[in-house]
Parts: sequence; structure tokens; C-alpha cells
Amino acid sequence: MQPRSPDRADLAACRVLLRGGSRTFFAASFLLPRRVRAPASALYAFCRLADDAVDIEEGAVAAVGRLRERLERVYEGRPLPIAADRAFADVVARFEIPRALPEALLEGFEWDATGRRYETLGDLNAYSARVAGTVGAMMVLVMGARSPEQVARACDLGVAMQLSNIARDVGEDARAGRLYLPLAWLRAADIDPDAWLAEPAFSDALGQVVQRLLGVADELYDRAGAGVARLPVACRPGINAARVLYAEIGREVERRGFDSVARRAVVPGARKARLLVRALAASAGAVQCASLPPLPETRFLIEAVAAAPARASGPQAIAWWNLYDRILWVIDLFERLERRQRALRTGG
Repeated sequence: MQPRSPDRADLAACRVLLRGGSRTFFAASFLLPRRVRAPASALYAFCRLADDAVDIEEGAVAAVGRLRERLERVYEGRPLPIAADRAFADVVARFEIPRALPEALLEGFEWDATGRRYETLGDLNAYSARVAGTVGAMMVLVMGARSPEQVARACDLGVAMQLSNIARDVGEDARAGRLYLPLAWLRAADIDPDAWLAEPAFSDALGQVVQRLLGVADELYDRAGAGVARLPVACRPGINAARVLYAEIGREVERRGFDSVARRAVVPGARKARLLVRALAASAGAVQCASLPPLPETRFLIEAVAAAPARASGPQAIAWWNLYDRILWVIDLFERLERRQRALRTGG
């Protein structure tokens, strides 16, 4: 398939999708340089639509099968007439994204569709590697970075984000019949997984399990932060913003006494704005650290990238004053998105 730039109308449709369903990514993406923002939006939109298809459509296993057919067409260069599919097809060709990455993503969705549970942290990491580490790996390729160390840290960030999501959504998942916390951890806390899932309620013992999971996520956020300096300069603020904003989900759960059963933790827009400033300072002073081994559960993604050809070049640096203007714009965007969500909740 001959690489080309995604159609503007398709990219616009992807942005609309993200604005409604992935607000944190939508806002933080404006800190990325334009040449990265567009393909990143196409990538994220395809992943979001795929996730929604499994969560919303009747017959989740059949939905995964249809997604595999769509992915087949994407890699054959004849995507379905869907904006996200067309844009994603252009991106995988342009940045030589190995097919093993989105295939692993769909495998993770299949695990969701079959109601798979996870006995150990390693099992949960394997799931997180598929549904989120894959997205991190594809994102770093879009930035023009492909070294094993860069891909490993991107996978760390993806897994950390997924663990944050799991810790935040314990109650919401349970009410939908889903349980992602490591079963061995629950039993060690004298919690019977099946009995708890039948009547989900918060307890100090459950809070300790959630706290333990957030501790693992924090370690991975630190590992990912050590890799920020290995990214192209223009991409560091946007990725650091995503890292800091997602890590704050854990802090919000902590402020609630690790009770993510009664209600879902939400980071206020004003705090997100303050965190953006911190993310900028951290990315400006990022220092490369010693190489760290990848998580065992993400190694197959790193090997898939290493085996793929590389042609794409990374983005050029952007002026710091231009970045400052973007940060002010993103802060304003966070505030506007939060006002919109409040209006929707109150019917105003």
C-alpha cells in the first residue's frame, strides 16, 4: 500500500470522536506537534471505535471477529468506508506499524468479550499490555521513535494508564459483571472474588488491594517518565502531560480513601490545568536515565517493532513560545470541556 497523508475530512471526523469520548487525550494532543497530532488522532480514534464496538454491540465475541476483518482490510490497503478505518490505514502504511500490535489489541478485546479474569499481577499486565501497551507502542512509532528502549517505556506508560483505569473503575466494572483486580490479591485480603462480585461493596481490605495496584502503576509512571528524554523534543510535553494527568487519577482515588466502588473518581479541570504546568517543567528538564528492562509481558511488542522495517523520520522541534501558547489553549480547553460536562449532567 502506497503511504499517503490521511484525508482531512477523515481526520476531522476522528477529532470529533475523540472530543466526545476521549477528552483527556483530545486536550493533551494539542501539545503534540501538528505532524504527530494528526496521525495520533487517527490511531486513537480507530482504537476507541474498536473498544466501543466490543463494549456496546450485542455479541461481543462476534464484534471482535468483525474488527479482525476490518483490520485485515486496513493492512490490505482497502479499508471499509469508515473515516477512522481509512485514516488508520494511511497511518499504518506511513509509519510501518507492525500488524502484530493492533492484532494484540484485538486479542485483549477478545479477553474482555469472553469475561476473562486475571489470577496474578503478571496476568493482568499481559491484558494491559494488549489493550493499552499496544497503543503506547503505536504512538511512539507515529512520533518517529522506534528503539527498543523507547518502545519499552511507551509500553510502560500504556500499562500504567490501564492499571489507573482499573483502580478507578472497580465499582463500575463490578456492576457490569467485570472484575479486573488480581484474584490472588483479593484472596490474600480475605475477599472471595465471586461473592464480592455478586454484592460489590467497599471495605478497608478492598481499599488495600486498590492501593497496591496504584502503587504498581506509580512505579510504571516513573519508568515512563525516565523515557521522556528519549523522545523527540517536540513530543515530550504532550506525552508528559498524558503521563501526569493519568497518574493523577490514582491520587484522586487515594483522596477518596481508595473507595472506587461508591463512585468514579474524576480529576477536576482546574487541577488538570495546574498539572499541565508541572508536566511542561518536567519535560523541559527531562534527563535520560539508565536503561531499564521491559516488562516481560510487553517484550513481544518490542520484538515486533524491532523486526519491522523503519522509514519514517521523527518530528522537528517546535519553538518554546509556540508551546507556551498551546499550553494556555489546552488549559482553556480543559475548562470548556468541564463546563460542557457539568451542563450535560445538570441538563442545563
